[in-house]
Amino acid sequence: MNDFNKILEKAKEIEKKMKESQENLKKIEVNGVSGGDAVSVSLNGEGEMTKILLSQNLLKEDKEIIQDLIIAAHNDAKNKLKSKTSEEISKATGGLGVPEFKWPL
Repeated sequence: MNDFNKILEKAKEIEKKMKESQENLKKIEVNGVSGGDAVSVSLNGEGEMTKILLSQNLLKEDKEIIQDLIIAAHNDAKNKLKSKTSEEISKATGGLGVPEFKWPL
């Protein structure tokens, strides 16, 4: 029965760390860029876009180019956010590698 108690303690510890991680994840902010910094997009830890910056020179370009650069900057930010999210979850789980766990992004 002692092993079962250890398992329960470890589960409670992981649960506490996961709650802390979820709070930390909300505080994350990442920036994605494209077009040599012509477009910059900021996302918060919940994947919401909080800021978009366009260089003045970019506004002279065709609409399609601007749209593609915005998408590319957003995708860059999203990839950075996934990476930071994975790092934070790894800290919480102590590297246990929870299979099939995906943050909703």
